[in-house]
Amino acid sequence: MLQRQFERLAAAGFQLLPLPGISTHYVFERAGFAALVPRTREGFGSVGSAGLLTEGGFAVLVWREGQPFFVRKGVELPANAAQVEALHAFASDLDQALRAG
Repeated sequence: MLQRQFERLAAAGFQLLPLPGISTHYVFERAGFAALVPRTREGFGSVGSAGLLTEGGFAVLVWREGQPFFVRKGVELPANAAQVEALHAFASDLDQALRAG
């Protein structure tokens, strides 16, 4: 079953990023977005918060006064509507690829 899930993820354009020294989670990436997914005995846990990969690290989407921003420690990057939509599609597609039987 795990092999089929990895095949579905690859077919949906997701790639597995290496996490040297961390054996508790997977990180999946597509088009500059990423999310942590816990490793379980059955394969995968629930998808964590998705965010944007930046040169300085992982930035989560937050809303301030009705405006979207990608935020990481010490940095706020304005997000546009296309990025917000792409992030939501990323998270939804990842969840579907992991849950499909």
